[in-house]
Formats: sequence, structure tokens, C-alpha cells
Amino acid sequence: MNETKQIYIADDETNIREAIQTFLENDGYAVSAFETGDALLERFKESPSDLVVLDVMMPGSNGFTICKALREISTVPIIMLTARDSDLDYATGLSLGSDDYFTKPFSAMALVMRVKSIFRRIEFDRQGMDNSGASKAELSFGDLTVNPENKTAAAAGSRLDLTPNEFSLLCYMLENPDKAISRDELLDKLWGFDSAVETRAADDTVRRLRKKLGMSNVSIDTVWGFGFRLKVED
Repeated sequence: MNETKQIYIADDETNIREAIQTFLENDGYAVSAFETGDALLERFKESPSDLVVLDVMMPGSNGFTICKALREISTVPIIMLTARDSDLDYATGLSLGSDDYFTKPFSAMALVMRVKSIFRRIEFDRQGMDNSGASKAELSFGDLTVNPENKTAAAAGSRLDLTPNEFSLLCYMLENPDKAISRDELLDKLWGFDSAVETRAADDTVRRLRKKLGMSNVSIDTVWGFGFRLKVED
């Protein structure tokens, strides 16, 4: 890691907040912890961090509200924490722009591994390099165009506002336009998780990306029981 990454955590449970902070700091990250999301948001506006970890249920504004506010000003990676394991929570957090989700109780080490994989992917994207070490050319499919070098994407002539996960997933699918891509492949190539890791990251990122591609003639089809494929609508 060339530079120390700054991470902000908001969780009103002291033991969880301190455990996450300790594990991340032991791995070399600079961490600022807050008891409320409102305090985190105020600090972020003054000095943005490289990643945010947000609890859903906190005094004051809840994590969903803070996530939405952060997305209005930044594409910073956001990991949500919740004590409730419900489809509604997943759908709400990811539709608002979070990049991943942990349900309490969880392993602090597992969260650290997730954080490391997010930063690895962002660094890979920032370098604008493919697996052969060559600079990535502009990608296009239907009315979609993506420039991996300057991190811009457009559909039907309009700019797409994408989170890091969404951008990486779209790039990967555009690099493999005629291929059905499995969930396990996406988790391995984009998130750095093996098939044993239980996460809805791939499905939820696809769901969010589909919504943003609403005006495009390109859709993401589900290959039932396997994964996803790009398709140009007639």
C-alpha cells in the first residue's frame, strides 16, 4: 500500500466500533470512529475519507440517510452494518448506493478482508491496466460507452453516475460482452472473494446497475442458476 488509506466508521455500539477500529489500524489503515452518522458526515464534508463503514441503526440520522447524503457528494466505497438480516435492508442500502453489507454479528477480520479487496480493486482500476499490463481502451456495447482511464461512463448520450463497484462490474461485463458471467467469477475478479464467502455483493450491484441503465438499450439479463449476460434490446 503506497499511502495510508483513511477510513471513517460510525457505530453507536462502543465494543463493535472499537473492535473494527483496532483490526483496521493493525492492518495499517488510519481510522476515525464516530458514535453517530451525523458526526461522520460532518467530518466527511470537511475532509473526505477513502472508505466509510456505516451502522444502520444509530441515534440521529440512520445509516440509510447518511449513505444517501454521502452518495450525493461522493462515490466513496460504503459498507453497511446492520443487526437485522432482511431483504428490505439489503435492497434499501444497496439501492441508496452502498457497496457491501455485513449483518451483525460478524467477524472483524472478515470485514478487514472485505476492505482490503475493495482497495485492491480500486487501485487496479486507477492504474487503468488490464491483466496483460496494457492500458485499457474505451469500451462500448450498444449505446453504452465506458472509458476506464478517466472513469467515465455514458448510456444513450447521458453520463452515468456509478459507484466504484458498479463501474468495475460494468467494465468487466463490457470486456466480456458475448459471455455469460457467473456470480462466482464476478466475486473473484472484482471483489477478491472465493466461492465460500457468502455475500450478495454481485447480485445487489447488478440490481443497482440495472436501474441506472434504465434509459439504455443495453440490459443485464439473468442467466438463471448461473449469472449474468449483457444484451442489446431491439
